[in-house]
Amino acid sequence: MSLIHAECERAIAAPAETVYAFLADYGDRHPRILPTDSFFDVTVLEGGTGDGTLVAYRFLAGGRERSYRLRVSEPKPGVTLVERDELSTMVMTYTVTPEGDSATCRVKITGEWQGAGGVEGIMERTFAPAALRSIYERELALLDEAVKSA
Repeated sequence: MSLIHAECERAIAAPAETVYAFLADYGDRHPRILPTDSFFDVTVLEGGTGDGTLVAYRFLAGGRERSYRLRVSEPKPGVTLVERDELSTMVMTYTVTPEGDSATCRVKITGEWQGAGGVEGIMERTFAPAALRSIYERELALLDEAVKSA
């Protein structure tokens, strides 16, 4: 098995504090940026804002669907949100960094997990990062639009 890694980043036309608060709100705002063709049945099981929140959803990518139960932590409050899946090795990290004028910020989404072995692992290492980057790109575009209209 090897570590699979995918990431994507984008400048967002809003202050870092605004964007981070949006991302940390799993009860209302964060679900709005999840592409509806990939994320289904998004449910907050515990908490709802930031550290300690537990969120579940079904995720579809590459023709495969799987369920996730993600526990949220904030190793650097205001900067970093980490979603760690309780059912697999998947870890997603959102990092929000202010840009020079403070009116914009840069958001980076990173996903990592232990890939499968054998032929399945070769396929996963070859195709999964690009598929996930595409989903992250759509998520960041939705985030940019959502914070503009909020």
